[in-house]
Amino acid sequence: MTTRRQLAGAGIGLLAAPAALRAQPAWPTEKPIQAIVPYPPGGGVDVMTRLVLPVVEKHLPGARFVVQNRAGAGGQIGFEASFNSAPDGYTIGAVAVPAINTIPRERAARYRPMDYTFLANVVDDPNTIFVPPNSPFRTLGDLVEAARARPGRINYGTTGVGSDDHILMLALQAQARLEPLEHVPFAGAAPLLAQVLGGHIEVGVGNVAEILGAMREGRVRALGQAAAERWSAAPDLPTFREQGFDLVAGSARGIIAPPGLPDAIRQRLEQGFRAALADPDFLRDAARASLPLRIAVGADYRQLVQEVDNRVQELWQIRPWGQ
Repeated sequence: MTTRRQLAGAGIGLLAAPAALRAQPAWPTEKPIQAIVPYPPGGGVDVMTRLVLPVVEKHLPGARFVVQNRAGAGGQIGFEASFNSAPDGYTIGAVAVPAINTIPRERAARYRPMDYTFLANVVDDPNTIFVPPNSPFRTLGDLVEAARARPGRINYGTTGVGSDDHILMLALQAQARLEPLEHVPFAGAAPLLAQVLGGHIEVGVGNVAEILGAMREGRVRALGQAAAERWSAAPDLPTFREQGFDLVAGSARGIIAPPGLPDAIRQRLEQGFRAALADPDFLRDAARASLPLRIAVGADYRQLVQEVDNRVQELWQIRPWGQ
């Protein structure tokens, strides 16, 4: 039986070996690597995970990933499961940022976001605000003017308290100096979209990739994308900055491991993800799935999350949510 110590030792040996010998390292095959997805099947985090892991297997010979969806509490159940697993290389987790950063600020959580072992970020799906086609709102300016004229009376839906969608609206309200709008949280993007399409919610807040199909079909109208520049899949949708609101926000989706993962195991996993995320097969499939990629591996991924964590803390001081 291969033990954690043997796995770590094998990784150290490979790192010291000539490049030709470590080109195809064999991953111990005693059991599969569990990949915990903290959201239901079919959502953005789940799609990203199931798309990238088969390609990682190709670059980590012997490795087998098994995806387990452990949804609930806005992702908290899955986040905690990944965080509290043994750091032996046989459990990784998918996460969404800023969701992992917001939850511990609003309620008790059995994980510390910056203590994860950060392996690779894959996607950064910019936030968007969208309305049904018959809405009077055509721009962000229209929405802000209406919110000023009807303080506290416009409702908006998100995928949950403390979600990236919710955080975007809190930031917009703070920047535009608006009275709080009426927040209606939903369990996911699908039920939120259905409520907007049915005219039950005036405004939806989500991610561009998740409403791209409905937007292209004319079933919803997006008011802007909170990206640094226009995403190529939505070239006609202006950014928030273009409309006078200095906001860049979205859902960064990536893969982590529990705290304390031995360096040798971490390095092998990072190598596998780095190779997979540059693989032409993955890039082709990601383009077909309209995934807005933002590749960051290891220390670069940690820095990305730290920057978001700092912004979340600043916003919490101004407009705490969940209180």
